[in-house]
Amino acid sequence: MLKTAVALRHVAFEDLGSFEAVLAAAGYKVHYYDIGVHEIWTLEPVKTELVIVLGGPVGVYETETYPFLADELDFLRTRLAADRPTFGICLGAQLIAAALGAKVRPTGTKEIGFAPLDLTTGGEAFVLRHLKDVPVLHWHGDMFDIPDGADRLAETAVCANQAFAHGRNVMGVQFHPEVDAAAGFERWLIGHAHELAAVGVDPRALRADAERHGLRLRDAGRAMFAEWLGDLRVP
Repeated sequence: MLKTAVALRHVAFEDLGSFEAVLAAAGYKVHYYDIGVHEIWTLEPVKTELVIVLGGPVGVYETETYPFLADELDFLRTRLAADRPTFGICLGAQLIAAALGAKVRPTGTKEIGFAPLDLTTGGEAFVLRHLKDVPVLHWHGDMFDIPDGADRLAETAVCANQAFAHGRNVMGVQFHPEVDAAAGFERWLIGHAHELAAVGVDPRALRADAERHGLRLRDAGRAMFAEWLGDLRVP
């Protein structure tokens, strides 16, 4: 019997990427909830077996400008209080952190490009070890604090908090382990063209790095996510 995985998607090109194959292999049927199209109140926050909250170009603290963020936070607070399996990427990780009571704030620096993580001792002992020395895709200007009761798993020189785990069932990563840089990455360069121009990042350099690191990141990201799914503690 298929299990259900719901992905909360904020922009069309920031999808599950290489994670879709992992979910299919683990017996999940994937449903996308597109924010701004589908109403999150129609999604049951506790009974849904797995929720993945994807990235997006807004800040958690912009609830007055983007009211859907408040709705997502309410949804996540209910879900996390029940310790239901939830994985967050970039904005998704920030939303999970905020729903757990942590602050999210701008760092003052855009971290965009492929670079490896520095894993903490806890990160090396956890599923992130699959990403050790692998250049992952960074694309953010905000950072979450580590929620109370969570373990800090990774950092970079630009961003001290790159990943956390809150027990076995909740994990958030600031970077993008899901991106399939070998397929579909051009959509990122088009969709974020204005941001890249504003911060002086050359899309040609990003494209070249995606070609150089894409397959390795895809394989390592899939291994990391597959192990996390396999370790979930659900009734």
